[in-house]
Amino acid sequence: MTLMLIDSASLWYRAYYGMPDTLKAPDGTPVNAIRGYVDMMARLLTTYRPDRLVTCLDGDWRPSWRVELFPEYKANRLEADGDVEQEPETLTPQIPILLDLLDLFGIAIVGVDDFEADDVMATYAETEKGPIRIVTGDRDLFQVIDDKRDIKVVYLAKGISAHDLVDLKYVADKYQIPGERYALFATFRGDPSDGLPGVRGIGEKGAALIANNFANVDEALTGAHGAHECLPPSLAKKIIAGSDYLAFAPTVVHVARNVPLPHVNLALPKAPADISKIYQFKERYGLGASVDRLISALGW
Repeated sequence: MTLMLIDSASLWYRAYYGMPDTLKAPDGTPVNAIRGYVDMMARLLTTYRPDRLVTCLDGDWRPSWRVELFPEYKANRLEADGDVEQEPETLTPQIPILLDLLDLFGIAIVGVDDFEADDVMATYAETEKGPIRIVTGDRDLFQVIDDKRDIKVVYLAKGISAHDLVDLKYVADKYQIPGERYALFATFRGDPSDGLPGVRGIGEKGAALIANNFANVDEALTGAHGAHECLPPSLAKKIIAGSDYLAFAPTVVHVARNVPLPHVNLALPKAPADISKIYQFKERYGLGASVDRLISALGW
């Protein structure tokens, strides 16, 4: 009973930039992101054969509780005047069409106010039985990987065809840390894509040394103050100097696992008695074989 959780924004951005912008509906509406998204979903379903499926959305890409703790959170993605960074203008109109299509298929769509899609997926991973496959191009979800519960990340950084199925060994081999300590490693190293600086002066090597010798931030701070033998004096000094940042950073970096999820049916949808509405939608937007491939992948 595999549950597949899809980071929808990650998929539609990848689809938008990976498919030609010449793909348009008969009325001229761009559909390259829609077709690419549906094609990728069909491939994922065919590859992993989940029994449950949720497409997850950002209720807020800058949750107020994260911004309150760290006002610079994702501020690098804001325009100079403070407005939200605009999506590509030919992507924006495609998103509601895509969501309407997924709804026609009966695929669960979940976003929760004041939480990111990562938080939604992490909460499902916390509360649902495995196996669980989390589809994303975001490393933040590496922190929820759990070999015992068979929770893995389908990591799309290299694209859908060359994606990695990330388990604890992958994390350990890539970063030279205990696989279950990715969040601790990321707290010290930082993440420029989210505007998180990490602890000043501590890069990947220093963060890895800390993650290899301490289980959490409090242990690392205690070790730094106590001149722990594994910490070079210069690194210990940087940890202590970063105390103010370390007081709130774990809460910002860690995904929430207690999102108030709505009660929805997670089961892979069964074929409707009348599929004509999907075919009408397909013709209206010129979605061609992409819709056919998703129908086939669902086993309809």
